[in-house]
Amino acid sequence: MSEKQQPGVWEGFKTFLMRGNVIDLAVAVVIGAAFTNIVNSVVKGIINPLVGAVGTRNLDSYTSCLKGPCHGSGDTATGVRMMWGSVLGATLSFVITAAVVYFLMVLPMSKFLARQAARQRAKEGTQEVIEVSELEVLKEIRDALLAQRGSGQRPD
Repeated sequence: MSEKQQPGVWEGFKTFLMRGNVIDLAVAVVIGAAFTNIVNSVVKGIINPLVGAVGTRNLDSYTSCLKGPCHGSGDTATGVRMMWGSVLGATLSFVITAAVVYFLMVLPMSKFLARQAARQRAKEGTQEVIEVSELEVLKEIRDALLAQRGSGQRPD
């Protein structure tokens, strides 16, 4: 029975870390964390003041009382409150994040890949046309030679 050397834990870990997708994932997490700060700033700096023009400046203050009496806020609050304002704020953050990711990353990359694929198809199509036309010329030459041979003429 032959025994294979099993790689050590350190070698396996090093191989795992050196895979391209792990590095890409780490970069994505770091960029995502930084991007989260940008989105939160947009929500707090732009969306909340727009909502504040209609009501309060903080979306978290929008609540509904499920079981009264609802008085106070924070630790002194009474009653059962449904805090739909914070859900609305999180939903807006998600929609803004998804829109920015789509319009600034996914859409341009899709268009770039589509252009690359079209160029590749055009290049392959051109090569095919050239190959077909060369083949057709060679067939015509063959047919002409056969016709000359068949009629008893010798090619010069």
